Amino acid sequence: MVFEYMPLQPASKSGLRHEIARTLLLAGPLVVGQLTSFGMNFVDTVMAGRLGTVDLGAIAVGSAIWAAGFLFVLGVLLAVSATVSQLDGAGRKRQAGEFTRQALWLALALALVLFLFARSAGWPMAAIEVEPVVADLAGRYLKAISWGAPALCLMMVLRFFSEGTGYTRPTMYVGVLGIVCNVPLNYILMFGKLGFPAMGAVGCGIATAIVFWLQLLILAGWIAWRPRYRPFALYERFSWPDRREISALFRLGLPIGVMVFLEGGLFVGTALLIGTLGAVPVAAHQVAMNYAGLMFMVPVGLAGAITVRVGNAIGRGDPEGARRAGIVGMAIAVSFGVLSASFMLAFPELIVTMYTSEPEVAGLAVSLLFLAAIFQLADCLQASAAGALRGLKDTRVPMIYSVIAYWLVGLTLGWFLTFRLDMGPAGMWVGIIVGLSLAAVLLGGRFLKISRP
Repeated sequence: MVFEYMPLQPASKSGLRHEIARTLLLAGPLVVGQLTSFGMNFVDTVMAGRLGTVDLGAIAVGSAIWAAGFLFVLGVLLAVSATVSQLDGAGRKRQAGEFTRQALWLALALALVLFLFARSAGWPMAAIEVEPVVADLAGRYLKAISWGAPALCLMMVLRFFSEGTGYTRPTMYVGVLGIVCNVPLNYILMFGKLGFPAMGAVGCGIATAIVFWLQLLILAGWIAWRPRYRPFALYERFSWPDRREISALFRLGLPIGVMVFLEGGLFVGTALLIGTLGAVPVAAHQVAMNYAGLMFMVPVGLAGAITVRVGNAIGRGDPEGARRAGIVGMAIAVSFGVLSASFMLAFPELIVTMYTSEPEVAGLAVSLLFLAAIFQLADCLQASAAGALRGLKDTRVPMIYSVIAYWLVGLTLGWFLTFRLDMGPAGMWVGIIVGLSLAAVLLGGRFLKISRP
């Protein structure tokens, strides 16, 4: 990435305050949207717990496999917000609308891949030797939720289009809509109410698919209704697929998709390896990781806002503003990491009691929360730095960094400490800390290097 030289001027206090305020204003709805998405999975888990061990296990396994496929699709489509923000910053709004129409075609292709992946997920369950009765039900859950793949992928494009224009509230609206609709639909279809048969985990999959379609319809209607989107002329005409445009978007988004998948895979792989240690370690790991995952939704929301701020500055020809936006965004994320870590260190027992009352599980979970507190700063920094790099449309080198940090270092070290030095689940968590810390240094350092005017 090369920028035209521009003398670096010290930012004024008012300029910094404006950047902080603008970033937080953009990030607020994104954080709420991420928390509500996380909340849907939490609701599914809690309601499935009332059905019994088999249904709970099926949803846990099925949702993990679904998430693995979706994370890749999500990463590819994240390129939409970066491109739209740059085009918007350059005043090329109609071109941003045409780009989004092409992105919708790519989303349909990715939806087909996700649909087929979800419906042929028996092999990963066989590979990790999931109990047959659980695997069978998980397979039927995945087939049910797979019908929502087209809606989910199309909705993501419209969401990232809106975020790229600097309007992030719709992300919050559809997120809240999702969790509000998810609860009654789960209740009706999982437990057999209002004349419907009790479908258990399968009903949960159907309910989630319905929610995806509702979210798509609401978001599409919102964009058609609100005047602020009219300059982009998104619905003004129909566009046939343009292979060149779609290929360019896919080449930009593919490294992001791989990067997001690898980061998510670090945590999935960690959970699977800890699962071989016994019921208590895996339960304690789930408690600590669930809370850490909840906290991670904040830097994820911030990263989306940073992408928009950086991309918009690049579009309007302001590399100094892009650098400032990235640095300010990373500083906000790290500040939240300090608060999150402090709370984990000060009140670990309080956090654990929200999840379990089993003394053995609680004791181990408290020790893992201490390790989770350590990686808060690194996790917040790497997420925000990745968002800043997406704003620059720099994706290939960050993907390589992810392979090195998350898998070659993090997962390998965790495996060695856990199974060769007998450190137990703490070994895997040390691997996570090292992997995330390395990613934070590499990604943060790359942004500071290539954003230098």
